Amino acid sequence: MKTHKNPTLIKTRFALNFLRAMRRLNRSGPSDACQRFHAIRAAATASMASAVGPRRAWSRAVLKKNRTRRAKNPRRDVSGLGQEDDLRVLVPGGQGLDFCQLLSESAHYIECLRAQVQVMTDLLDRYSA
Repeated sequence: MKTHKNPTLIKTRFALNFLRAMRRLNRSGPSDACQRFHAIRAAATASMASAVGPRRAWSRAVLKKNRTRRAKNPRRDVSGLGQEDDLRVLVPGGQGLDFCQLLSESAHYIECLRAQVQVMTDLLDRYSA
């Protein structure tokens, strides 16, 4: 799938993917609040990665993780690591990148997270009115 640099297109694709995922969750999702929170967060992350496509390392890492459905790993303690290592842990797919690529991927990931928050806020405002 080709990745477009147009942020409006990415937001639209994210919104469509996210709404589709939310409909699936409403039909057969978990009823426990904590499990539901995690399912919604996973749906949002997967929707954003799908909207961006496979050209970015972080989106490939998220898509691969969703395909393989690994068992949940406990969070690693990141204290004592350098700032670069902290960033590698925070950005999906950051482990295999050199520092310049890591910064580029981090900037793109942050832009996508901002867009994700904006779209989800807009959806909430629209459907809660």
